[in-house]
Amino acid sequence: MEIAVLGYGTVGSGVVEVLNLNKENITRRAGKDIHVKYVLDLRDFPGDAVEEILVHDFQVIANDPEIEIVVEVMGGVRPAYDFVKECLERGKSVCTSNKELVAKHGAELLEIAKQKRVNFLFEASVGGGIPIIRPLNQSLTADEIMEITGILNGTTNYILSQMHDYGYDFDTVLKKAQELGYAERNPEADVEGYDACRKLAILTSLAYGKQVDYEDIYTEGITKITAEDMKYADAMDASVKLLGIGRREDDKFFAMVAPRIIGKHHPLYSVNDVFNGILVRGNMLGDVMFYGSGAGKLPTASAVVADVVDAAKHVGTNIMTLWSSKKLALSSSTDAMNAFFVRVPAEEKDAAAAAFGTVREVKAEGVDGEFAFVTEKMTEDAFAEKSRSVTVKNRIRVEI
Repeated sequence: MEIAVLGYGTVGSGVVEVLNLNKENITRRAGKDIHVKYVLDLRDFPGDAVEEILVHDFQVIANDPEIEIVVEVMGGVRPAYDFVKECLERGKSVCTSNKELVAKHGAELLEIAKQKRVNFLFEASVGGGIPIIRPLNQSLTADEIMEITGILNGTTNYILSQMHDYGYDFDTVLKKAQELGYAERNPEADVEGYDACRKLAILTSLAYGKQVDYEDIYTEGITKITAEDMKYADAMDASVKLLGIGRREDDKFFAMVAPRIIGKHHPLYSVNDVFNGILVRGNMLGDVMFYGSGAGKLPTASAVVADVVDAAKHVGTNIMTLWSSKKLALSSSTDAMNAFFVRVPAEEKDAAAAAFGTVREVKAEGVDGEFAFVTEKMTEDAFAEKSRSVTVKNRIRVEI
């Protein structure tokens, strides 16, 4: 079976490497030999064996009837969307790791694949090497998904883990993460929560079968988390994680990306460093946990190649995925119920008690001049109203 790879960056080169290193096993599982006929990239790679199959014109791939599967690992929406759409319309299956593309155009591309009896597969778009798309699509179909909660970004999880374990401030750990290659030179997509938001949009769309636009998801990053916040979390026997949560409550649907303080009982508490974890809660099965490397060259490439094998085994058959282009009506984030950890100046203790009523005070070693407390559960709207009467130094949602 002849395939083509669009993009020879980190993941693209990883796909070629995985196909070469594990060729015998992949052939056995796919039932046929998978051969990379073309790699598309704008650049040249002198001295790399890929030069023998490198092309710079996408139409070479699009017009070749021998190409049955195309791997898209270019990233970004354009020109990836145009290339993927044309491949599907020409009867070629597509496997991608491109979360931006899937979040924005997933429903449309799945519909084209269905019409053409090919497949659009995107396991690697969420959680890197963690299998989560396939279980949602195939293994958990007997359950109503009540909630998906995930640590969906390795960069932010690394930063928060370092801040918690070593007492560093945000800027110090961010610089370290950039030096180690965990964070980009411009880390905005990670630290502001946008990357996690796109992944949550994909998961929520799959869980409930309708389109969730990432622009509609309330998103808050980790840039306001301080070393003092970590000391308080430690005093509560808890940690701070950036969580993406998609939740169904009766006939209402909520989606939010934001930092949360979670206690040791929480299944995601022990997910540290650059690892990702995804918790799926079904109405019959209960809790199911997926854990592993959420990014990286070979873990992500491994997930892409698994999709290639799946596509090879289903030639002429569309693997049904329930994801309608009809939008899922998300309830306003202001109606979501949460408890909050709040820090105010010490002299505003009485004002805070008057505003929030029954609260649980939290004291942290080495932090003075503050009154910190955890509220009872209330709507986001109610919290915003109550907090107007005090000077909030910081607030973090709590699940402990």
